[in-house]
Amino acid sequence: MKTKSNLLLLSTLLGGLLFTFLFWKERLALNLLIYSIYLLAITFINPDVIKSTKLKIYGLAHLLAAILVVINNSDLSLVTYYISLLLFIGFGHQQQIRTIFTAFLAAILQMVTVPFNAIKQLSQISMGNVSLKPFFTLIKYIFVPVIIVILFSCLYAAANHVFAHYAETILTHIGDFLDQLLHFFFKDLSFERIMHLCFGLVLTGGLLLAFFDKSLEKAELKCKEQLHRIRRSLGQKTIWYNIAKTFTGNLLTRKMALKTEYIVGVISFAALNLLLLMLNTIDITTLWFGYEPTGNFSGELHQGTNSLIFSIVMAMAVILYYFRGNLNFYPKSKTLRALAYAWMVQNFILIISVFIRDGYYIEFHGLTHKRIGVLVFATLCIIGLATVYCKVAKHKTIFYLFKVNGNVWFVLLLAFTFINWDVLIVKYNLNHVDTVSIDPYYLTSLSEKTLPILDKNRSKIHPSNNNDSEIAKVDQPEEALMRKLDQRIGYFKERYHQESWLSWNLQDWNTAKYFDLNKK
Repeated sequence: MKTKSNLLLLSTLLGGLLFTFLFWKERLALNLLIYSIYLLAITFINPDVIKSTKLKIYGLAHLLAAILVVINNSDLSLVTYYISLLLFIGFGHQQQIRTIFTAFLAAILQMVTVPFNAIKQLSQISMGNVSLKPFFTLIKYIFVPVIIVILFSCLYAAANHVFAHYAETILTHIGDFLDQLLHFFFKDLSFERIMHLCFGLVLTGGLLLAFFDKSLEKAELKCKEQLHRIRRSLGQKTIWYNIAKTFTGNLLTRKMALKTEYIVGVISFAALNLLLLMLNTIDITTLWFGYEPTGNFSGELHQGTNSLIFSIVMAMAVILYYFRGNLNFYPKSKTLRALAYAWMVQNFILIISVFIRDGYYIEFHGLTHKRIGVLVFATLCIIGLATVYCKVAKHKTIFYLFKVNGNVWFVLLLAFTFINWDVLIVKYNLNHVDTVSIDPYYLTSLSEKTLPILDKNRSKIHPSNNNDSEIAKVDQPEEALMRKLDQRIGYFKERYHQESWLSWNLQDWNTAKYFDLNKK
């Protein structure tokens, strides 16, 4: 046990040093891949971690996410990287967890509790006959009061500006003293670099040192994927039953409650089906076939899209409410089940209407991140409806929905990260500039990986005076727009020459190649 603790602590120390070497004043790119390889190697070397198939899958998924950061270097790739890392850590140290949501929460809990994990590991170290446990026990007693004092100091500083001034002065003097002390012994080191190293140690420790409390894992193990009929005796009354009985008296028995819920459900689903049938009929006749854009085309398509998406989510919530328990096993529930299926189909038709609305918008106004987001969210709604159908048809629990949908969402997140969205948006809009009303101010605000395409297609970028952008309000908006583009290109050239190989990524390299920067 002591040998294992020593190896983990040594790995944390080396990881902290590697962290400050890789990320100090560098962009997130190739350095993230190197750091991930180190974390994966230490995790799989750790004898306490079971090398299950699930862990290997999430390890490969995280490695793929790190590679995609180097290839695409987009905000989405970074988000995917962090999520995949936390999932790998969560499943690595608590492998009986079954959903990505619990694994994510477990990883966050492990990161937050890293001081306690470190103290537990350090207290197991001994030098000969001398044990360090009493020393770290004393630190444990001091650590919690210090955290409490810091927390309340921040609250008091936010409430009183005089207190905040004194607190800032004290912290400034302490920082200056530590900086001078550091420079006295190590002239080449700065206080900021030391803090960066400490952050690396804490982060690496949070990723490698497992949290010793398995309560979260044990709590999830109690969750079942299959619904079972729960028979309660007359003496077992829930708090909701007692509240309902206050208003209904003795009319509400357990059997009558289920029958009443069934009747209310049938009436509700029948009314909702008629209501949605009217809406779908209007959409099919006016939107699906023979649609003619009017003067307020943009507002017409925008109006109701968010409401439709929200209504689809609420529809799934209503279905989950009625099929949450014993109503699934009610002998006369076939009518309710048929109405629920019909409503699912109608909601699927409603999702098609959302696709068509967004498709018209893209056809006439081009691609943007928000319009792509609507397509992605509508796709997730289709997946959600499919899993809700499985839940109702096969008597599954809500936990089953979380498990399946979580895995599907993570796979889709990885799949979407393969696409370079900024480049796709710029290429599509500029290739359809004759038929699409593009927003040049939006296109020139996208990431630096789009600079070669924008520079190559300057003649297609025409500003519009109807735009709310500050550039559109100047006397010569086209010149101002080109000047903004030149400034961004100049900033990229300056930044590219200042970075080391640790910040290398394929998109920057391609952009630099276009501007002949790799030869210098």
